[in-house]
Order: sequence, then structure tokens, then C-alpha cells
Amino acid sequence: MRQSFAPLAAGQNNNLNLIRLIAASCVLVSHAWPISLGPGALEPLEAATGFSLGALAVFVFFAISGFLISASFERSSSPWRYVRARVARIYPGLIVSISLVTFVIGPIFSRLSPADYLASVETWLAWLGNVSLVRLDYNLPGVFEGNPYPTVQGSLWTLPVEIRLYVVVALLGVLGLMRKPLLLMTAVLVGLAGLSQAPAFDFPGAYALRSLWYPGLPFFLGMGAYLMRARIPASPVVALPLAVLAAISMHGPLAYPSMALAVSYATLWLAGLPSGRLREFNRVGDYSYGIYIYAFPVQGMVVALLGEMGPLSNIALATPITVALAMLSWHWVERPAMKILRRGQIPQANSASQAP
Repeated sequence: MRQSFAPLAAGQNNNLNLIRLIAASCVLVSHAWPISLGPGALEPLEAATGFSLGALAVFVFFAISGFLISASFERSSSPWRYVRARVARIYPGLIVSISLVTFVIGPIFSRLSPADYLASVETWLAWLGNVSLVRLDYNLPGVFEGNPYPTVQGSLWTLPVEIRLYVVVALLGVLGLMRKPLLLMTAVLVGLAGLSQAPAFDFPGAYALRSLWYPGLPFFLGMGAYLMRARIPASPVVALPLAVLAAISMHGPLAYPSMALAVSYATLWLAGLPSGRLREFNRVGDYSYGIYIYAFPVQGMVVALLGEMGPLSNIALATPITVALAMLSWHWVERPAMKILRRGQIPQANSASQAP
């Protein structure tokens, strides 16, 4: 019997939880180069391929999200329940993380006195903009100013993009277009191709529009895989040629779409592979979101505390702190909040409703 992506959509035990954890860890590793050495530093993979490890990890996250969020909308009894599930997944952990960074790490590491730091309008505007994801502020007054890379919250940029894509899924679903997958995906890909060729936009909301192409393409590929899950084979016979195509196109005009396609397909294919005892990892919890939102400020904190260091030292020192915070976030904030906001037991950590 031909294997397809249908079992992945059925909420069966799979490898998504582990893949997301690995992807979040890859983001941490990738950021160690600029955080330790400065904004011009390129990690080895980016220097060789044009894609950083963090960029490929973002493709992984968005491909999984496109697949699972589409499933989440179809399973929701109403658009409101869909919205509530999305809010429950994103905001509780984010609000706690931003608050800890802003009001605990910030006063300790700012060149301003704690009183001046907390009295600064910039501090409160940064907190409000970041917890709402309406207006991101990657810096805090006087914080990490002596670091090679003084940014405090460098990973947040993907979250507003994710929110926009949640809205797109809801609109497509309400309009009934998700019931016509071939027509929908043809229109989406044509529209994305147009965005990729458009000149630089310069009007309010231009960035939001461009984000539907980059990094939104893996999301829509994941959506297409879900909508046509019974028709698309999940096989290394498909994954390998896509990887070859990505390698051939690596430094050309098709580098991004070919890499996005290869990574998206490989991610979903690997998610469904039988993996024996690795599946027991699903009992642990979903720490990927916590790692993603805590890693950047923790890595900056390590540099601020210990001074000049190489990327490998930064990875080694920041990883255990980040993982500990991610574990606390999952067990004390994210999972309890989802249980409350969804008014009932939540599924296992690898299910559709868990996708950030």
C-alpha cells in the first residue's frame, strides 16, 4: 500500500515533536555566530550554501505549521474555537517570556539604573509591542549594549508572520476554498510567484504582504500537503530528487523556492517514518516553542556575563539554561494555559492543535 501524508493528519503518534525540538535547537546554534561575533558573522552552513541553519529550521517550522494549522481549522467546530486555540498556543508562553526578559533580565543588564530603566517609556512600549506582536522592538534601553550583537529579542520576527498566516487560513476556510485544494493551491502559488517578482513595496503593510512569500512559502506547501494528503506520496523516492534540485539551484534564482520545497517535503516525510523508541519522546512535552522564544535573550545574557567568547562556547553555555526555561514554560505556562483556554484536556504534544 502506498504511504501518503494522510496518517500524519490523523493525529497518530509521529515524529513532529522531536523534529520541532531539533529545529528550535538549530535556531539557537545558528544565532550563536552573530551573537558571539557580531552581525557580520556567517555560520559555516550559510557561508557554503547561502542558507543558515536557522533559516532552514524556520522552513521546518512553517511547513509543519501549514500542515497542522490547516488540520486544526478543519477540525474546529467554529472559527472562534480556531482563534481561541491559536491564541492559547502563542500568547501565554510569549507573554511570560517577554515579561521575564523585559522586567528581570532587562534591569540587571541595562546600563541604566533599575529605576531609570523601569521609568523609561521605551521599556514599556517594547514590552507592550512584543507581547502583542503588533509592533516588535528587538532592543531594550541600555541592555546588552556592550555585546557584539546588542539585539535582545532577535527571534520574534517570525511570530507576527505566523499570526498573519493563521488569519489567511481562517479566511480561506470561511470562504470554503479549502474544499477545492487544487484550485486553491494553484492560485496561491501563482500569487506567491507574483509577490516574489514584484519590486520593493513601500506602503503601510508592505512587509506583511512580502512575508506571505518569505518565509510563508513553506507554510503554504505544508497546507497543500495537508489538503491533498491522500494524493501525495510520502516517500524517499520523492524526497531525494527534491534535495538534488535544491542543491543544484542553491546559488541561483530558484534557490529559495527549491530549498523551501525540499525542506518542507522532507520534514513531513520524516515526521511519519516509524522510529521505534524515539516516539517515546512524545511523552516528555513540547519544548520547542520555549527554546525558540528564550534562546536569543539567554545567549545574549551569557555574552554579557562572561564577555568575549566563540560560538561553540555560547552554544554550550546557553543551551542548558534555555532548555530549563523551556521545560518550565511548557509544564507551568503553555500546557496549563492551553488546558484552561480550550476548556478541556488538550491532545498529545505532537497533535495538530499544538502547532505554533
